[in-house]
Amino acid sequence: MQSVPPMALVSSLFLKRKMKLVLLAFLLPWITGAQHTKTRPNFVVFMLDDVGIGDIGCYGNKTLRTPNIDRIANDGVKLNHHIAAAPLCTPSRAAFLTGRYPVRSGVASLGSVGVFLFSASSGGLPAEEVTFSKLLKEEGYSTALIGKWHLGMNCNTRDDLCHHPHHYGFDYFYGMIMTNLKDCIRGCGSVISSGLRRRFTVPTSYLVITLITLVTLHYAGLFRVTWRVIFYGIIIVILLLALLQIFIYNLRNLNCFLMRDQQIIQQPFSVENLTRRMTNEAINFMQRNENKPFFLFVSFIQAHTALFASPDFRGKSMHGLYGDAVEEADWSVGQILDAIEKMGLRNNTFIYFTSDQGAHVEEAAATGEKHGGSNGIYKGGKSTNWEGGIRIPGLFQWPGVIPAGTVSDELTSNMDIFTTVVKLVGSSLPSDRIIDGHDLMPLLQGKIRTSEHEFLFHYCNAYLNAVRWHPRHSNSIWKAFLFTPNFYPEGSNGCFNTHVCMCIAPFVTYHDPPLLFDLSKDPSETTPLTPETEPYFHDIIQVIHQAVENHTKTVQKVPNQLSFNNLIWKPWLQPCCSSLSEFCYCDREGGQA
Repeated sequence: MQSVPPMALVSSLFLKRKMKLVLLAFLLPWITGAQHTKTRPNFVVFMLDDVGIGDIGCYGNKTLRTPNIDRIANDGVKLNHHIAAAPLCTPSRAAFLTGRYPVRSGVASLGSVGVFLFSASSGGLPAEEVTFSKLLKEEGYSTALIGKWHLGMNCNTRDDLCHHPHHYGFDYFYGMIMTNLKDCIRGCGSVISSGLRRRFTVPTSYLVITLITLVTLHYAGLFRVTWRVIFYGIIIVILLLALLQIFIYNLRNLNCFLMRDQQIIQQPFSVENLTRRMTNEAINFMQRNENKPFFLFVSFIQAHTALFASPDFRGKSMHGLYGDAVEEADWSVGQILDAIEKMGLRNNTFIYFTSDQGAHVEEAAATGEKHGGSNGIYKGGKSTNWEGGIRIPGLFQWPGVIPAGTVSDELTSNMDIFTTVVKLVGSSLPSDRIIDGHDLMPLLQGKIRTSEHEFLFHYCNAYLNAVRWHPRHSNSIWKAFLFTPNFYPEGSNGCFNTHVCMCIAPFVTYHDPPLLFDLSKDPSETTPLTPETEPYFHDIIQVIHQAVENHTKTVQKVPNQLSFNNLIWKPWLQPCCSSLSEFCYCDREGGQA
């Protein structure tokens, strides 16, 4: 046997040790990365606007093509009883980001208007509210909002940006502060002008009647008034009407603009290729941050009216322009999902798809074409707490963590996303406030069979409208209405006289005892229960009344962000990328106009 020289032995041992160290150095990032993957995934949220649960293929639609949205369901979990915390855009989005009923943050109106209508309003999501995007940023995540915000902009000056997404944890913002109202596209009508005209009609009519009365009394010799007073009165009426008309005509420029971070880049925004531009922005953000954890919130403009679709999609669906818009949004979802896969991030990305509330059933074009979506078997739509207004899509995907092809009928809420995300990254829930959402991961992974929600409280603006109760160890899901909207015309499925349903008298009917349904047997809410048809009627109502009493004790009075003063247009808050003399026009989007 040949002996090994001592120096050669030492060199051999040294070499082996060095190789082990190199191998360990190579494997260590993979090992720690695997652990990191389990606790710190990327997050991608898709939220459509005013799209109903009945519009999505995996929820039963056979004529609207949504293959990319459906693949999230096929590769993950579909929730059949997923509930929006409010039936309108602004409060629903506030609840989603904070995990709290919007009445807790003051983003719930005491009047008839339940959302922000002007970019120059002073209300917004309060600065002291904690969003999960803010908590993710504190945990080292890169964060972006692409699309619609609708939670305010300025407080005291036109450039203080106190309610801008940057203050709520979003590093990057590309989108619109407001929403895509009909006023944003010429020829699509106006939501705001009809409301303003209604409000101005009464005082203007009084002024005209007063002038006519004064002239009549003057000529009758019963009352003397100088022609100067009459002349000035006529001038005031003409000026008021002229100013109203000028304001309405220029509302598109004032309200409808596109921002990149804190700069307005297109005012008014152009819908030409807008979905494609937003899709590219979303993909570019992910590519810039593929080596670090990120949160991407894709808040679609579709399918809020005014509807639009790119040339590649216009006229291609079986549901008119509304269907075109939804199918283009589905294309965008597919592009982003494909990009995630190409970057090798699919197994480390938590995906959530939803809508902010139900479809707007009253919506129609001037031609009569239906511009609202479908809420499937569910009654009512946007602005109501009938199931059609708040039963929304809830799809989750995270390969290897969330089992594929799973369906759950358990009660969940869009407020649950806050707690779920915070728990996944190992952060702590705020201890100085009530969080109404629950961690969904045990339910999504099949570790538990029953939702943590026993009660859900449904607000119509700031008014408690209905209560949902899912008793433990029971299949029944009771829902009690304290009041319901008055549909018009009678027997219809919406409030076609007011465009959206209201929350205050005389537009509602109060119920004592409450109107009671068992959603497990009557999901379409067609037949209210009575003491004769439900033996435990009074016991159920008593439990619900007690739950309401306990809940209302936890709701503290806070400043109302949707008060008249916070809603009205304030010219000194008007965001403007040029000057008022130029009607705030600019286009810095490289010709995308």
